[in-house]
Amino acid sequence: MGTLFAPFGVDVPVLAAPMAGGPTSPELVSAAAGAGSFGFLAGGYKSPEDLAAQLRTARGSGIVFGVNLFAPNPTPVAAQAYRQYAAALQPVAERLEVTLPAGEPIEDDDHWHDKIGLLLDEPPPVASFTFGIPDRDVVVRLRRAGVIVVQTVTSPTEALAAVETGVDGLIVQAAAAGGHSATLDPARPVPDVALPGLVTAVRGVTGVPIVAAGGIAGPDQVAAAIRAGAEAVMVGTLLLRADEAGTSATHRAALADPRFTTTVVTHAFTGRPARALRNDFTDRFGPVAPHGYPALHHLTSPIRKAAAQAGQAELLHLWAGTGFRAARTESAATTIERLASGL
Repeated sequence: MGTLFAPFGVDVPVLAAPMAGGPTSPELVSAAAGAGSFGFLAGGYKSPEDLAAQLRTARGSGIVFGVNLFAPNPTPVAAQAYRQYAAALQPVAERLEVTLPAGEPIEDDDHWHDKIGLLLDEPPPVASFTFGIPDRDVVVRLRRAGVIVVQTVTSPTEALAAVETGVDGLIVQAAAAGGHSATLDPARPVPDVALPGLVTAVRGVTGVPIVAAGGIAGPDQVAAAIRAGAEAVMVGTLLLRADEAGTSATHRAALADPRFTTTVVTHAFTGRPARALRNDFTDRFGPVAPHGYPALHHLTSPIRKAAAQAGQAELLHLWAGTGFRAARTESAATTIERLASGL
């Protein structure tokens, strides 16, 4: 194992990605650690109180773990575009018997300062960031507190910007990844570069350790990423159906449903580009949705929660990477061990 995670006794270079919104549970992180790997708690969307509770649970289990936060990098939405999109969504809200947020767009920072304070008060072994790059001062304070700091990037240019802040390592995310892209420019399409090529490109301009993510579907992809220079890979989609994951029943079922045959990158659910199974929602609202995060996340949240509870997969954000068909119902340890079998 490479330099980032070797101090924690990690000997299986297949890490469990943070998946915000429920799929990443403390049980999933614990299962990854039990398999000789390493998992990240997903701090995004959680209140500081809920995140603190998950941190206590993870610490109480005696495992090493990481925490991922959304660093502020908002994409404000014009008021008129927001109102037009809300009006377009209204029939769906009525169908699901939910009320959309009223008034102006919600432009919050996901409790950024409180969550950083939480990590400084009780430092986790590792902290990772996505969506934006923290200020250098935040990186310095975390490292002084003993935290290994890792930044998610999608290009060599972003990698250079992250390294300038003093981070210890990079998570290099290819466009094939499921869920949100970590891109720093959400309105600009992420180049569709294969993961090994992206790792090679980032290695060419930086000298920090790399974890590779995006489109991992089997042992061959794991081996290819590591041959390209990554010290580990990070998987999310393939753990969505794991026994320990907190993935909703609707999402789990859709990943194995033959009617869902492909993925698309859409900003219709949250205003940021994210890869999901193509469904009625992405077809209908993808062409008309404005860019605007976090405003669209808050706007569609009632619809998404109700759709999950009602089993309405055609209206749900079915986050999935291109390798989603390889996700199996099994223990997380079994998935991790299978993916590492080619090393």
